[in-house]
Amino acid sequence: MSTFNLTKEWQNLDLPGQVKDILKNAPSLTFPATRPELFDLALGGKENESFDVCYDVKGKGLVKEAQVVRCKNGLAVNYAETYMRRRDPDCMVVGDKNPSDKTRFDERFGYGFETLRGDTFEWLKGQDLAVLAFMLGDSDYGAVMLAPKNAGFFVGGLADLQGMVDPYNMPKNFKVHCVLYIAPPYRHTHFDGKQIVVHNRLEGLHEIFSYNLYPGPSAKKGVYGALLTIGERDKEKWLTLHAATVQVVTPYDNTTTIMHEGASGSGKSEMLELVHRQEDGRLLLGKHVLTGEKRHISINQTCSLRPVTDDMAMCLNEDQDKSGFVQARDAENAWFVRLNHITHYGTDPMLEKITIHSPEPLIYLNMQGVPQSSILIWEHTEDEPGKPCPNPRVILPRRVMPGSVDGVVEVHIRNFGIRTPPCTKENPSYGIVGLLHVLPPALGWLWRLISPRGHDNPSITENDAMTSEGVGSYWPFATGLRVVQANMLLKQIQNTPSVRYTLTPNQHIGAYKVSFMPQWIAREYLARRGAAKFKPEQLITARCPVLGYTLASMQVEGTPIQHSFLRVDEQPDVGKKGYDAGAKILMDFFHSELQKFMKPDLDPLGRKIIECCLNNGSVEDYEKLL
Repeated sequence: MSTFNLTKEWQNLDLPGQVKDILKNAPSLTFPATRPELFDLALGGKENESFDVCYDVKGKGLVKEAQVVRCKNGLAVNYAETYMRRRDPDCMVVGDKNPSDKTRFDERFGYGFETLRGDTFEWLKGQDLAVLAFMLGDSDYGAVMLAPKNAGFFVGGLADLQGMVDPYNMPKNFKVHCVLYIAPPYRHTHFDGKQIVVHNRLEGLHEIFSYNLYPGPSAKKGVYGALLTIGERDKEKWLTLHAATVQVVTPYDNTTTIMHEGASGSGKSEMLELVHRQEDGRLLLGKHVLTGEKRHISINQTCSLRPVTDDMAMCLNEDQDKSGFVQARDAENAWFVRLNHITHYGTDPMLEKITIHSPEPLIYLNMQGVPQSSILIWEHTEDEPGKPCPNPRVILPRRVMPGSVDGVVEVHIRNFGIRTPPCTKENPSYGIVGLLHVLPPALGWLWRLISPRGHDNPSITENDAMTSEGVGSYWPFATGLRVVQANMLLKQIQNTPSVRYTLTPNQHIGAYKVSFMPQWIAREYLARRGAAKFKPEQLITARCPVLGYTLASMQVEGTPIQHSFLRVDEQPDVGKKGYDAGAKILMDFFHSELQKFMKPDLDPLGRKIIECCLNNGSVEDYEKLL
């Protein structure tokens, strides 16, 4: 790894003036070119087995942000504060004056961002810097990150997630559309220890200022925000969906592509996992939360999986064809996989094999690791004695994932996931969603507008109240106007009439604890059906209109699913009374969240669909609208 001043190649790049100024004034510049160099950088040198990431903070002295440990199968990164181990949902603010529904920097902090922007540049000029060039998603949009050299694990995480451009062989047409500035001490000096990421949209340039070292809000979701901003432009008008996409191949060699969308914790990464089995090979469908009774089913042969996207699916205009299906490609080079549901050996043999015997070292966050040990994905760092961190992660490069698919794929089914709490007569909740619902396209659009974050979310720092992630479930990362994204989503649905829309819960179905089993079983069932339409006699109108249709019956490989898992009102411990109380909670949430979209610029058809919901329309009413 070389440390040097700006090479002639970099001097000739079309870099923003402020970037050139920082690079020319920094004491030293390091341009990592390979993953081994990045790993050595993360450890402060090739000879080190562990490294503390610390900063001299005015008024606090030396503050330790994280520890990095070299293990046999990768780097174990652990944050000094439990708060830094999950994404803060309130971390994003907008520093510019362009149209936005998001909180402005000056509104939240009482002064203009330009002052802090200039201070940040001055701080970076005084640091030994690591510089990384990369591309935004699978596109021609170039980007650069400037970070303090001792934050090598953060640089390595971004390099894995978005790829890296060879610093010694820069493309001649490389043009910077986005810059990430990393300045961790400002979390303490300016923001009371909170995670803050500022998006500053300039003409032709998207700036991201990350004042913390958790990669979720910046290296991942920050880049996501830049892609959404670029896609909003009049000359672009394309979406980056918050979705896991997988080609599901049945035992009969039929392939169905399912896109699973939803808020954080809704099961996107899990959609790419093989179904979890009990020791005897059966599937645990659910465990009753009151009696402990277990319900099992047997499926001898499940489908094989070809992962396409884990979290960010680009739908570029140039990819769309006239088939009526969504065309999608991955916006990432690696996946930020949550491991909280892996609690013991044997839970997910495929994922265990990939991570323990990986062909190349990986980056793990919030996982136990000591020098030269093997990081085991069921050994999570404890936030406090006996309480494991709910957000352990591994960054998995696509190239280590068996069967991963590159390029553009045709999406046949768009499924939406929601984390649901238990629901009983005595304690009704919105946990009334059955194992699989079929939605008219209009309802598919409404679910994406409200995107409930749901029950017991492991990915973010928040209480258990029902909240919304908003349009497409990617609203927390967007910088512009809700109505613009809502209109784009609706137009996409109109332009892809062949796509089918479904809904699956996870965690609970009524009084049963079910984990992610509903979406795994639904995946098996839908893959065997393909993109075929359901016949009227196969569907029953759900008791709650926004849940569309339930299935009259369902069986997979000859194994029937109990009706009470399809229609929660048939569970004795829920009944119609408990179901209706839960339905009211859900409908009130819909009504409250949809009001935010009733703006003058809303598409006229979208206005009719929302009004249908506000007027308690029927499923048939939604069918007629779209």
